[in-house]
Amino acid sequence: MLLLMYMLTMKGEHIMVNVTRDFFIALSNSEFLNKNAKKYGFNLGAEQFVGGTDTESVLNTVKELNAKGISCTVDNLGEFVNKKSESTAAKNKILQLIERISEEQVDCHLSIKLTQLGLDIDYNFCYENTEEIIKKAAEHDIFINVDIEDYARYDQTLDIVEELAKTHKNVGTVFQSYLYRAEADMDRFKDVRLRIVKGAYKESDFVAYQSDKMIDENFIHLVKKRLKGNTFTSIATHDHKLINEIKQFIKEENIDKDLFEFQMLYGFRTEMHEGLANEGYHFCTYIPFGDEWYGYFMRRLAERPQNINLVLKDKLYDENNQIKKKPLIIAGTAVAALSTAVLLCRRKK
Repeated sequence: MLLLMYMLTMKGEHIMVNVTRDFFIALSNSEFLNKNAKKYGFNLGAEQFVGGTDTESVLNTVKELNAKGISCTVDNLGEFVNKKSESTAAKNKILQLIERISEEQVDCHLSIKLTQLGLDIDYNFCYENTEEIIKKAAEHDIFINVDIEDYARYDQTLDIVEELAKTHKNVGTVFQSYLYRAEADMDRFKDVRLRIVKGAYKESDFVAYQSDKMIDENFIHLVKKRLKGNTFTSIATHDHKLINEIKQFIKEENIDKDLFEFQMLYGFRTEMHEGLANEGYHFCTYIPFGDEWYGYFMRRLAERPQNINLVLKDKLYDENNQIKKKPLIIAGTAVAALSTAVLLCRRKK
């Protein structure tokens, strides 16, 4: 329960957690922890952040959210693959998922990562895998979002998406407001469905803003610019202050609600998911699934340690920002993940 030592919970103050990026990166890269997390993880609460381990379980999660008026995008966990056989297996799993989404008629599209499909192996191999997925999805009127990863793979990802978008209408990508070049690149894709995010990876000040204030300001700028256009945009943030500012802009400019959706990660700020949907906004939950959950979750914390605040806030405070009666019952959150790491290491010793 190391994290509890760093929390300030007096009078509903914001939770402050002293964590470091390197710590979580080290955990995410541990083969031992990843292997054992697959075995024990869903007994320790990983299901709060991962929508299932296989196609059937994630589709059940999608159905539950659809019943609440929430659409979904699902991500088959796994990235930075360096074997063609693994990329091919991932592609086939995604193709099967497309078929199941169509059969079940659920409100769901897919988010894919090019490193899972072979970007680090061979550019053309990756392109062919991605196009096969997009063609299959088009047969069933399903949208494919190509997630942006770290900056080292940024240009290649945009090149592939731009080329595919010339002949396929069901493909889009992501722009990160912390990148200096985000607006210029976004303008290249003005007719393509996009997701706007702040950006989660740790990037150099040569390419990215380092100030939260500047990142937030650019996020708002990019979103407002897109909302004045006529192409669908996913607004992906857990920051209620930014959401409120955007909602005010939408009202003032009389923006058609069918031109955008709000989007958040499965398991984070869950009280806001249904809230926004109930207000009449399109809302989409990003759902990762698969047994590679441990590396995924550790990277989410490594990329943006503030996510621990969101996780703990969900567990410690109610919707009125009052501390819950049993704040120590937080198994299945970041504390469980970190405790798991410690316990597994001790077991290894």
